[in-house]
Amino acid sequence: MAAGSVNPFNLSDSEDEAEQRPENGVDAERSLSDGAPGLPSNNPFSPQADAEPPALLLFITRTSPSVEGISAAAADAAMASGLAETRVSVDMIAAQLIRDQYILTALEFHTELLESGRELPRLRDYFSNPGNFERQSGTPPACKDQGLGPGGPLNRAGSISTLDSLDFARYSDDGNRESDERVAEGDTQERNKNYKSDPEIQEPIRPLEKRALNFLVNEYLLKNECKLSAITFSDENDDQDFELWDDVGLNIPKPPDLLQIYRNCGSALPSPRDTVDISVGVESGELTGNYIVQKPDLLQQQQTEMVEEFEYQISLLNEEKQSLADQVKKLQSEIQSLRRTVSPPPPDQGSHLNSLSSSSSPPPPRPPLDNGQYLDIRRASEPDKPHTESNPPTQTVSSPTHTSTQPHAKLKCRGTVVFDQPNRKLSPAFQQALLSFCKMSADSRLGAEVSRIADNEESVMLMLGRCLPHIVPNVLLAKREELIPLILCTACLHPEPKERDQLLHILFNLIKRPDDEQRRMILTGCVAFARHVGPTRVEAELLPQCWEQINHKYSERRLLVAEACGALAPYLPKEIRISLVLSMLQQMLAEDKADMVREAVVKSLAIIMGYIDDPDKYSQGFELMLLSLGDPSERVVSAIHQVFIPAFAAWTTELGILQTTLFPSLLARIEKLLKQGEHGLDEHKLHMFLSALQSLIPPLFSVVIQNAPFTHRVNLQGDIPPIEVTRFPRPASPLQDVATVVGSREMLGGLLILYDYQLEHEGTTGWDSMLWVVNQLLPQLIEIVGRITVTSTTCVHEFSRFFWRLCRTFGKIFTNTKVKPQFQEILRLSEENVDALTGNAVLIKATVPVYATGVLTCYNQDEDRKLLVGFLEDVMTTLSLSHAPLDSLKASFIELGANPVYHELLLTVLWYGVVHTSALVRCTAACMFELLVKGVNETLVAQRVVPALITLSSDPEISVRISTIPAFGTIMETVTHKELLERVKMQLASFLEDPQYQDQHSLHMEIIRTFGRVGPNTEPRFRDEFVLPHLHKLALGNNAQATERKRIDIATQLFEAYSALSCCFISEELMVNHFLPGLRCLRTDMERLSPEHEVILSSMIKEGETKVENRGIGQAEGSVSIAASLVGEDAKTKFLSKMGQLTTSGAMLANVFQRKK
Repeated sequence: MAAGSVNPFNLSDSEDEAEQRPENGVDAERSLSDGAPGLPSNNPFSPQADAEPPALLLFITRTSPSVEGISAAAADAAMASGLAETRVSVDMIAAQLIRDQYILTALEFHTELLESGRELPRLRDYFSNPGNFERQSGTPPACKDQGLGPGGPLNRAGSISTLDSLDFARYSDDGNRESDERVAEGDTQERNKNYKSDPEIQEPIRPLEKRALNFLVNEYLLKNECKLSAITFSDENDDQDFELWDDVGLNIPKPPDLLQIYRNCGSALPSPRDTVDISVGVESGELTGNYIVQKPDLLQQQQTEMVEEFEYQISLLNEEKQSLADQVKKLQSEIQSLRRTVSPPPPDQGSHLNSLSSSSSPPPPRPPLDNGQYLDIRRASEPDKPHTESNPPTQTVSSPTHTSTQPHAKLKCRGTVVFDQPNRKLSPAFQQALLSFCKMSADSRLGAEVSRIADNEESVMLMLGRCLPHIVPNVLLAKREELIPLILCTACLHPEPKERDQLLHILFNLIKRPDDEQRRMILTGCVAFARHVGPTRVEAELLPQCWEQINHKYSERRLLVAEACGALAPYLPKEIRISLVLSMLQQMLAEDKADMVREAVVKSLAIIMGYIDDPDKYSQGFELMLLSLGDPSERVVSAIHQVFIPAFAAWTTELGILQTTLFPSLLARIEKLLKQGEHGLDEHKLHMFLSALQSLIPPLFSVVIQNAPFTHRVNLQGDIPPIEVTRFPRPASPLQDVATVVGSREMLGGLLILYDYQLEHEGTTGWDSMLWVVNQLLPQLIEIVGRITVTSTTCVHEFSRFFWRLCRTFGKIFTNTKVKPQFQEILRLSEENVDALTGNAVLIKATVPVYATGVLTCYNQDEDRKLLVGFLEDVMTTLSLSHAPLDSLKASFIELGANPVYHELLLTVLWYGVVHTSALVRCTAACMFELLVKGVNETLVAQRVVPALITLSSDPEISVRISTIPAFGTIMETVTHKELLERVKMQLASFLEDPQYQDQHSLHMEIIRTFGRVGPNTEPRFRDEFVLPHLHKLALGNNAQATERKRIDIATQLFEAYSALSCCFISEELMVNHFLPGLRCLRTDMERLSPEHEVILSSMIKEGETKVENRGIGQAEGSVSIAASLVGEDAKTKFLSKMGQLTTSGAMLANVFQRKK
């Protein structure tokens, strides 16, 4: 008979009845073929009316003493009811309802019994077991082919548990009796073998069984590093949670893993408890209608047979009891010997042993949390139960004689350990009392942990889970990272979800403010954890820890969260990666105030972009890019260019929208910005968009060469020449390296050879990606450049850098054949139309400096330099002859002059202007020298600049000579070479003292303006001996000027010059001889021409005189500032009020508040 087809519900709820049950069975059992006296066929407990009904009942009772059969009291009650009355018991009614599957009626019956205080055990146990409701159909499973004998089938419990693994204690009112029932080993194995090995008698797999097997298979795959298979298996069974066994079924014990099931195939599996799978139900012939009236003779026969059967069981149990008593005595002797070598026995040892030998009380119904897998040195003297396969222990206390029975144990006590025993005759009590003075273990949590030594891996994990929360707070902060491996290993392998959550919480809160190295350690551990446990547990266990600390008050903790989101992104489910994690990072990017946190957020977002595959997220990624580009922190902007934009561009490349969507979106924003900025361009936003375009150049070039007609002809087997070091601009990060984007430097080298050949010989026909660059991108960019005013130096610089990187990335052939012709077509510079040109609007825009500094400087060979020189000469000539503003030429000189490599080239261009036949061109050349002098070294100034300026200073045209004065002033301001300064001073003196220049109003205006600009910064000796005396002369001469217009112009320029020089230290002699007389002369002019200036001049004169007097009595201070050291609050107020009323230009007046550099 197959024991697996019975149902564990006919259980008694009486304590007295339980005590009358047989305790532990033995192997000597009679099989079904031994025969048993039958009971009358009209017995109400008979499976069929026309068969021998007691056969099945008595068979269950005889062959499985540990199964709770019908108790003697229940049998007596049943027979008494048949003899004395015809009333049907409620238990019979319940049995009939369950047998006929009237589940709702049975449930209502059960409820009414509960309300009346008459709870029926059969119904209570039936409805408390969810396995009864896992059947595939409403009818009992077929049983005629299962060899159950004449008694018919009993319904098998809806559980995956076998006779060896079912936790039978759950179905009993008194769980402490579970060890009192044992299954006979031989019969159990034989029945399991017959039932499990014959495919003809196996039932179809049930939903509960399927879920249990799925869980075991997934667990086996994970333990054996078959992670991909486990993930696939989990995806195919997405309706099941493989992390929690409770998802299989409530109150269903977890069976051993597949390995243990395989190793113990055909034999009783060791389990934490002595459990059996039984079923109690009503057979098909039970309660057939004739159960009310029973014949007395049949009942008498039934009673006789049952008494005989119970007597037989009693004899078997007595034999087993004697056998167990012998084993207990044997174990007691072994424990006594171990007690002397391991630890002193506790004071109550004798009474405890006696209680173990005499008491039949079972062990606790549930195993401890650690499954008992410990070597407990405090309890080493306690006896163990007989350890047999038919009687697996409920709690294993490892000893030298039983360590081999633990299938999972890796750390075992050596059974051969023997300690030397002294030849003494001390009593055990005296020995125990003596050893008690060895204070081995305190009665505390730590003492309990120390006294127990873990016996296998799971026990180690449980011990670490208990101890680590107490260890961590007592470790120095600087050394807590040493605990990270322990915490992670325990969190990975610990079986309890709550303990794992606590450990991960400890990990993220391990260090109050983790530094870079500590964060790296934690992140490395998190990644290792993620690789080990899989995406489901990462989502369920790690992500909540990140979410909790997203608003932590310490930036280092928020930084850890931001970095963890990126590090864990590859190991998360993609739905979580593109929803929850992306939202977390977006929130931190928008709200976090710490620069380093936002920087980490940008890098983590870049990693998300590398794993995202939902095209609908493109717009969100684009907005994140714009948000990051506008961040005020330079480190965040740097991260967006180095990491995020390359990752985002790689994704758009895969989507095929880099050229069709991403580039046009940025260009449209630039054009919109230009339209809105007609009265004031937002240079910051323009720089933001241009820098993004610049970072997109390497991905764009990669798209062009990877979608070219020659891509299929790349041969990596041959000898591919190495790529020149200067072929590409230096990338800001490895992600912007074209070789990284393409795949390898070998692949890039092969593509570049075919790329250059294609451009030079075959053209761009059929090359769609290149045609887009040439026909759409370049014209739109050049048109945008033509709309930018040249005074926006930042925009000019950014566009120059963009075109320079574009040309260097796409190569020289592309630049010469595709870029330069389009610029030349726009500029239209040629020899034949220069003289006739009356002005070209493009020449005064940013096109000239962008073309000169962004395109013509990409390559530095002779032909390239000649082309640049020729272009600048043509521009200078064209602008001069057309009387156009020189701003575009000046912008070009400023950009090029910042690089010393181009100083010689620019001097060559200016010499061309010095010797030009047109005075307009020579004037332009003289003006350009002023810009160039500031960045050129003194050697070039002495050898190239000063000779050219002296040549121009003797030019026949007075306008040309006047144009050299600002350049001479700049030399006096920046050069320190004395001989050179003397030459410049002599030239300026000739302008001031030569009689031919006495009536040159423009020359005097330019000299005074230059003195006011360079005076505060020039050499003190030059200022004292040359500037101040000549300003005094000019102020004195202006008093005699007859022309009022010229007089007011000179006076205004003098006022600004004196205002600028007033911040300088002026000696008492100069103050008395030149500075104050000059101010008095100027005040004379201003009294009639500009009264508001006259008030300020009077204040300045008064303060100057006060300073002179103070110096005379020794109260002078180091540096005098006439305008800033007014005495008295009234004088200050008057001075400032008059300064605010000035209507003249404040350009020079601002120098009043400058100090000498």
